[in-house]
Amino acid sequence: MRKPDDSIALNQRQSTREMFRDQRVILLILIIVISVAVGLINNRFFAVKNLLSIFQAIAVGGVLTMSMAMLLLSGGLDLSIGNIMILAGCTMSMLLTGGGQTASYAPDSAIAGEEAIMGGVATLPVAILVGFAVAIGCGALNGLIVAKSKCMPLIITLGMSNVYYGIALLMTGGQFLSFKLAFEPLRVLKIAEVIPMTLIIFIALVIFAWMLVNRTKYGRRIVAIGGNEENARLSGIRVDKYKILTYMISGIFCGIASILYASRLDSITAGGGTGYELTALSAAIIGGVTFDGGKGTIIGAFLGMVFMGLVANAMNILNIDSYVQISVSGAIVVVAVIISNLDNLRQK
Repeated sequence: MRKPDDSIALNQRQSTREMFRDQRVILLILIIVISVAVGLINNRFFAVKNLLSIFQAIAVGGVLTMSMAMLLLSGGLDLSIGNIMILAGCTMSMLLTGGGQTASYAPDSAIAGEEAIMGGVATLPVAILVGFAVAIGCGALNGLIVAKSKCMPLIITLGMSNVYYGIALLMTGGQFLSFKLAFEPLRVLKIAEVIPMTLIIFIALVIFAWMLVNRTKYGRRIVAIGGNEENARLSGIRVDKYKILTYMISGIFCGIASILYASRLDSITAGGGTGYELTALSAAIIGGVTFDGGKGTIIGAFLGMVFMGLVANAMNILNIDSYVQISVSGAIVVVAVIISNLDNLRQK
């Protein structure tokens, strides 16, 4: 007969093993180990300015990662989020500057009482609202097609990505558009003269996404849909409604990402969104969110994005060749997918 103390010790060992199988724990350990190792090689890594720059660099991709994580949890996927972000940004730029014409504030603007950028047809708040409307509309269209066609989200959103890219090309003529410093205050604004506002917005969105998934009926239902769509349908969940809603929320995140993108670069081009969807997907997978749906966490996706940003920054600090950096980034994603699949095989 097993003694009570033996049972407690066994449970503790099992808990410890489970903890170290959690990709969030693995990522956290890797983040600490890499940070210490790179910091010992080059102490510039631990400079506050450099640490903040890591989070600033991942802010846009991080916001899109939250979007991708929620979609994956619901059993969906969207490879058009990068181009939705760019299309929303191009719309805002066109409204603000009329296609990137010379910037100056127009004292004789027809929009009384508002600052308008020369050549533009809308004030900043109006341009932002229209940009968000475009992003949400694109998300809703993706969700509607995926939900009603019952086709693979990967194929549908890959096709829609080209649609949005083509529209952005028509709008811009393939040229760079400027925001004429319209979002400059967001870029330079810092809390306590240290923490960038873009970082605050990013962290706030991570918290919002976590609360949405873990503390609301909506979150419980999308995880149920991702876990087993047919069971969710039989239990009375309106699957199509929640799928479309999730893609619309993804559109909101794309709209916010477009503003952060604009504040960082102050210009935009139709091809500017290339790669963001894969970055977001990679970060979510590294963080333990799976293609299976219903598995993974928002915190894991966040840590995945931090890990990718940390590795990129470390390679820059260590002056590693840019071609090597691309290979390393790809290898990290492959290893993360293998680890995730091994966990699924163990469960089976």
